[in-house]
Amino acid sequence: MIYKRGKVYWYKFMWSGKLVRESTKQGNDKVARNMESAHRTSLAKGEVGIREKIAVPTLKEFCSQRVEPWAKARFESACRKNWTWYRTGIRALTKYKPLAEIQLDQITSETASGFAAHRLKEGMQISTANNSLRVLRRILNLAVEWAVLSAAPKVKVLSGERRRERVITQEEEARYLAAAPEPLASIASVLADTGIRPEECFRLCWENVTWLNGRNGALLVTHGKTAAARRVIPMTARVRSVLESNWNAAGKPEEGWVWIAPTRSGHVEPSSVRKHHAKAFETIAEEAGKRNEKPVRPFVLYSLRHTFLTRLGQSGCDAWTLARIAGHASINISARYVHPSEDAVLDAISRLGGHKIGHSQNEAPRLPVAKEATTAVQ
Repeated sequence: MIYKRGKVYWYKFMWSGKLVRESTKQGNDKVARNMESAHRTSLAKGEVGIREKIAVPTLKEFCSQRVEPWAKARFESACRKNWTWYRTGIRALTKYKPLAEIQLDQITSETASGFAAHRLKEGMQISTANNSLRVLRRILNLAVEWAVLSAAPKVKVLSGERRRERVITQEEEARYLAAAPEPLASIASVLADTGIRPEECFRLCWENVTWLNGRNGALLVTHGKTAAARRVIPMTARVRSVLESNWNAAGKPEEGWVWIAPTRSGHVEPSSVRKHHAKAFETIAEEAGKRNEKPVRPFVLYSLRHTFLTRLGQSGCDAWTLARIAGHASINISARYVHPSEDAVLDAISRLGGHKIGHSQNEAPRLPVAKEATTAVQ
């Protein structure tokens, strides 16, 4: 039989009680079948014996020789956060010798669970251990895609992971923006009104800002976490005001970074706003103490994106539209923000029923007249 792994076909069959499994390195199924048939014929004629199995590299060798160079070339300049995710995960995996020094085809779900237990024993949070497990799962899937493995074991993440589900109220948002210094206040305003990821906001360029599309202009996101991250997002009046003010102050440039900073990349990085972010909450706490008010509970910048998408879902936006605005690769992620109310479900069914029967919404339903009663009247 032949089967597809990634972009190439493999074949496998039993011969003299031994399993023969090889990659054809071909993307055409007809060519793959011919190669399988030729191998069977050669075995039958005694021209070749059972071919020796190609040595499978260890996890450490595979990461250092193939995965890490690939991830660096693909993501270091395009999406540095993805490159950091791979690099951090690979370092954690290769540091654990019981996993790093075994061949890829010897890694099992039990081995992955042992690594996760080791991470927790080191004092890591569940989310940190799960990040490493997701990197391991991606590495094994790449091994299958690159024809190093025929199949990848299931790697399950740990339950109990804390998600960034903090939704910021309008009052908390206003107090934070009032306390945040520039350019953090402007960045936070854009995040709160567009829902783009923080790293997408940091990488905004003036050539990707248009003042003519829609009512207030639009932003083009060119780089992001996934391929679906490339999208056009209409600007609100507040976002246009913020960006237009910065554009005028910068001398109306036609290109270049929107948020310029003295970093290696030339634009604002997470480290650039970390101190200002913490300082904003200190300022809020001081003001709250003077007025005998409750301070704002600290949140991360990503919470502004989650808040925007939650508000969007509550406004009645469907999951498909929300996925396009958010740049989600899967509709299942967007569905978390869409929770139809009971009234919305009843309205949808009533509209369907009214269309089928032919009644308008304001028209009272007609009751059927009994046949006997009609006859008696006549």
